[in-house]
Amino acid sequence: MDKVIEKYVALLKNLFEAFDKDEIIEVANILIKARDEGKTIFVMGNGGSGLAASHFVADIGKSASYGKNKRFKVVCLNDNMSMLMSYANDVSYKVVFLEQLKNLFSPGDIVIGFSGSGNSENVIKAIEYANDNGGITVGFTGYDGGKLKQVSNYSVNSGCNDIQISEDFHLMMIHLLMKMINEKDLNS
Repeated sequence: MDKVIEKYVALLKNLFEAFDKDEIIEVANILIKARDEGKTIFVMGNGGSGLAASHFVADIGKSASYGKNKRFKVVCLNDNMSMLMSYANDVSYKVVFLEQLKNLFSPGDIVIGFSGSGNSENVIKAIEYANDNGGITVGFTGYDGGKLKQVSNYSVNSGCNDIQISEDFHLMMIHLLMKMINEKDLNS
């Protein structure tokens, strides 16, 4: 058991010593600009990455907005179960995020996809739609980033070949974004 703990902690430690800080700074600036311009931020993911997308809404939509005049408009596309399941059942799970974006998206909005592998087809379809319709896209990925890293305008990639470590990294990046935004607001 001790070896499992040591290996897990070592992977996380190495990841945080090596991650590209410029990637997360770019994303923070994109989010702040979206808030200031009244744009909507859409997030999505499957499984553990879906949990990260939901968590993003809580930390950015509430914790980086509460008590402030300018607030983030954040929508998690995997949190509306009725909409998600109706598209999955009646059309295809491949379009559950894309079809919701078609109802809600406006040019200049931000679309963020979380995918540990970087190859979640339903996330990629939504990112491609946003790219084709004047959106700004961000992919949070693991491994080599997969197709999501390639098609996103901006990327936050763990570069780790362990899905759980990548998911941990994404959650920590969300917390870091919230703290960066709050710190910038305090110093503005």
